[in-house]
Amino acid sequence: MEEDDHVLDFIEKLSNHNIKYVVTSGFIETSVEQNRINSDVEILIRNVTFEKFLKFWLELEKTYECLDTDDPIDAYNGYLRNHHAIRIRKLEVNALNFILRFVKNDLDRALLKYRKYATLKDKKIYVSSLEIMIPYKLSMGSGKDIEDAISLFERFKDELNTELLEKFLKELEIPEESANKYLGKL
Repeated sequence: MEEDDHVLDFIEKLSNHNIKYVVTSGFIETSVEQNRINSDVEILIRNVTFEKFLKFWLELEKTYECLDTDDPIDAYNGYLRNHHAIRIRKLEVNALNFILRFVKNDLDRALLKYRKYATLKDKKIYVSSLEIMIPYKLSMGSGKDIEDAISLFERFKDELNTELLEKFLKELEIPEESANKYLGKL
């Protein structure tokens, strides 16, 4: 898929600047459910210094644009440091928006800590742990999010670390009755 190439290109730019990241949503569901289309790829990054961010920005702006601001100082101080995401897309390509944000809470720290790598076109890409993503989707509570959680669970249930899954079901305060209703008895 063309979207895969765009994701790999963006991730490569993060990696070139040694910026720890995890793809948290959107792309994961789209990759698993091939019939779905999603134009947003959410990426969580470890908080970095402005100097490191600026080097990344300068490389990025050659082929990408920030949809929120064209000023790297504003992107860093006005958005990222205030825990607001910035939306970035490749120039002349209207397919994907990369939603980039800094870590802001314990759940974000867990997403980075427990990230897993997947292989996409023979390249490594870090994605969020399904053991966190499934409870998170359940906690969101919308029909689409619950459907995503059930689908991810059903597809990967034999590969999941149930202890970690149960830990995040508790941390995200998913009632046991709800977990049993949607995921079955763990």
